[in-house]
Amino acid sequence: MSISQHSVVIFFKGLTNLICRIHDQELYSIPAHGPLIIYTNHVNVLEIPIIYTHLQPRKVHGMLLAERWKIPVMNWVFDVTETIPLHRGEADLPAIRMGLEALGRGEMLIIAPEGTRSHDGQLQGAHPGVVLLALHSGAPLIPVGYFGAENYTANLRKLKRTDFHLTVGKPFYLDTRGEQVTKKVRQRIMDEMMYQLAMVMPEKYRGIYADLSRSRMEYLKFK
Repeated sequence: MSISQHSVVIFFKGLTNLICRIHDQELYSIPAHGPLIIYTNHVNVLEIPIIYTHLQPRKVHGMLLAERWKIPVMNWVFDVTETIPLHRGEADLPAIRMGLEALGRGEMLIIAPEGTRSHDGQLQGAHPGVVLLALHSGAPLIPVGYFGAENYTANLRKLKRTDFHLTVGKPFYLDTRGEQVTKKVRQRIMDEMMYQLAMVMPEKYRGIYADLSRSRMEYLKFK
């Protein structure tokens, strides 16, 4: 880790611990070595810096919309932390290539497949770009859910710390058993993955994935 990266980690870990009580015990179940794709829900600006800093010293790359690089100072932070820029669209091939290269080096990716912030903590429909990364790399996936962050803005106004809870699911691989991976199949796989994320979330945060009786594991292979 470079001096710049270390400084960013120290700063953001200190800042997020100042404004949040972070319940991260379940993160210790995440493997310390080997390629891995973590996918998470997307509520506001808190999840990436918290998850990123609390997974150190593992080599971690967040995947973030390229438009965020327009924010002064933060564009430097994203570059220092080797965050991968994502462009809106069906398949961002440069981002996928960078992600595959990182996984090939045994590193970790963090991605929020919902794409847009929910603000209220409810799970939304997800885009299937992460499916391509998992299929082409063969890397395992782990759902990491979090809740409490939806209260962050209101608590900050009251100078009150926010309880930020992290929950971790079981690792699994994708297996299409030779089936042609069409756009429709990718979305079905993504929905199966999102139900796994919903399972580690309290019921009131499951959003459109609240009905767990609709969950399937046709394409998921657990260790």
